[in-house]
Amino acid sequence: MDEPGFHARRRAERQERDVRRLGKLGGLAQTKPIDDRVPLDIPPPVGDGLTGYQVPGYRPPPSVPAELIPGASKPGEGLQGSVSAPGASAPGLLRKSERRMDPHLQTMLGPILRYDTVVNHVWHGFSLLVTSDEGSVYHPQPPTMTIEWDATGGGAALEHHLQQLDLNKASQDEHVNKRVVQGQQIYHYTSLSGGQTFWRFKLEIPLGEMAEEIFYSVNNGPESSFHVPAFDEHMRWVGHSCNGFSAGVDAASFNGPDPLWRDVLRSHEQKPFHVLIGGGDQLYCDPLTREPEMQSWISCEDESQKKAHPMTDEMKLALDRFLFNHYCNWFRSGAFGEAIKRIPMLNMCDDHDIIDGFGSYPDDLMSSPVFSYIGHRGYFWYLLFQNFIVDDVDGTNKTPGTHPNKSMVFGGEGAWIPFPSHNLLAYLGPKVYILLLDTRSERKRNQICSRETYDRVFAAIKGLPQEVEHLVVLLGVPIAYPRMTALETVMESKLNPLTMLAKKGALGLGGFVNKFNKDVELLDDMIDHWCAAPHKQERNWFIEQLQQIQLDQRLRISFLSGDVHAAAVSKLHNSKNHDLAPAKDQKFMLQVISSAIVNTPPPPAVLLMVSTFGKKRHKTLHHVDTDETLYHLFEIDTDGSKNKIDTIMGRRNYCVVDWQADSGDLRFDLRVETQKGAGTTKGYSVTTPKCGW
Repeated sequence: MDEPGFHARRRAERQERDVRRLGKLGGLAQTKPIDDRVPLDIPPPVGDGLTGYQVPGYRPPPSVPAELIPGASKPGEGLQGSVSAPGASAPGLLRKSERRMDPHLQTMLGPILRYDTVVNHVWHGFSLLVTSDEGSVYHPQPPTMTIEWDATGGGAALEHHLQQLDLNKASQDEHVNKRVVQGQQIYHYTSLSGGQTFWRFKLEIPLGEMAEEIFYSVNNGPESSFHVPAFDEHMRWVGHSCNGFSAGVDAASFNGPDPLWRDVLRSHEQKPFHVLIGGGDQLYCDPLTREPEMQSWISCEDESQKKAHPMTDEMKLALDRFLFNHYCNWFRSGAFGEAIKRIPMLNMCDDHDIIDGFGSYPDDLMSSPVFSYIGHRGYFWYLLFQNFIVDDVDGTNKTPGTHPNKSMVFGGEGAWIPFPSHNLLAYLGPKVYILLLDTRSERKRNQICSRETYDRVFAAIKGLPQEVEHLVVLLGVPIAYPRMTALETVMESKLNPLTMLAKKGALGLGGFVNKFNKDVELLDDMIDHWCAAPHKQERNWFIEQLQQIQLDQRLRISFLSGDVHAAAVSKLHNSKNHDLAPAKDQKFMLQVISSAIVNTPPPPAVLLMVSTFGKKRHKTLHHVDTDETLYHLFEIDTDGSKNKIDTIMGRRNYCVVDWQADSGDLRFDLRVETQKGAGTTKGYSVTTPKCGW
């Protein structure tokens, strides 16, 4: 059957899209190859994983029946299968679900998308595809990706970019830009079921005078699409964090991981997002300790023996097996798996992307054979699955502009892992950039980043175009957050009676201490914070340096972070003149905390404690005339009632960020779940102005 034209396919797919997105999206799926006849929009069937990780059985709680969740199936409808669009399809038209890869590929994951940056009006990004060698055909050539977009919005001013991309002339004559990109093999993993190959596709798209929807397919198989802005337009993007459940959380009571990702997809259909920016914990790798081969280490009661435990070949195999399967499961399942096929990712690493608390434990534990190897492989798979980077392939040359990722800014060498710090400085529009600061690879008990990393990052910021007015600094952990110094001191004390009892397993307090070195379970979370005693001096110096850059470059700097499983907004501002308008305040820096898009919020008692500590005025930055203040943003709850705690919101959330053309402000809209597991959100917005002095 002849392949229908670009515009005919677009019309039919628009008809299908609204109905298809209403289909029920499942949770975690087993790591087996995906049949290429399955539409990109519908995840593969749910099943048991291949690792020791137990797939939770999600069910809606009585308070929010499944049929009331936006996008849920009606009672009696199956979870899977294609949905017919209203009206008849055009005669002879191949629907997305009927397009098959040729040559055939057994797909394990993808294709999924990643955004890099924009240089000289050209959008740079990547797509990743993981294939199972058994059943895949790599001849006569490796997998190819076809990208197509409407040619009518390009304009003569960008004609030279199209010529550089060597676009097919016949396609241009039909008002369609088309390019075929050959996949690059960047890694090969041998699993128990055979070889698995990672293919990376480099995407370069010239930005035109109009925003465009870019359609892509591999080996002429099922299609999906993503959006790019016009060359003078700013990106609309989502900030999110904590995209998974911690151990012991009743995922069923939240309707699983999908509700807020459904909300993202609905919003994307109404007005497209250009980037999904992950602020850390894009998945939770903590269950790796449940693997059978890891039990001799994790169950070891003697701390010195645990630290000396060798990393055996069996444990190495188990670790890679878990991480490969866990990534394939999570990144291809449910609404999140659907989102990263439609909206390119841009991610940074935090502890759960490796293992809980990595970097914040004592040096003797961090340098132990097992723990350091977990860090090594955890960071390797993070780079591969989340950034589509393999250092052995791409290199780690620290000279700017030499890396395939044009946003890359390498820093100092990792503290416990054989990788340098990977930082990203990316374009979000002519007036807006974002810095993703790697605060995990170099982390120690007394260090977050090295001076080398700071120097390289500051140099990159100082090289930004003069017309840039906003810089968002993405940090895994909030930089301005209520101090809990007294509680931190008690938890660190070896004389803490609860810790002493918990180490002996008395009174059922075993869960009070962690399973790695029997420290208090929450201690690593507290030491992770910039405001913790070991990091306070570094934190204050970092803020001072950014304030000087803000002043010198008239570049408004804002912070976005996650980690704490709650939403909050605070500001750094002039301590001598509280009435100074933010636009005129050279000290003003907004901090937005958006967490978690999936995980559970803290208990009410913790929220009350944080809110109470947040009322205290801190003087640590008074020597540079700077105060810290929490916003009273949440006076009204999502149901319209008055909140008792109005500075921090203990509900799942994500953040939508866009630039305001009329004022030059940058708006952060915290989308807070209206009811536990409901999958609908209410917005709480704040703005930060461009520099007005």
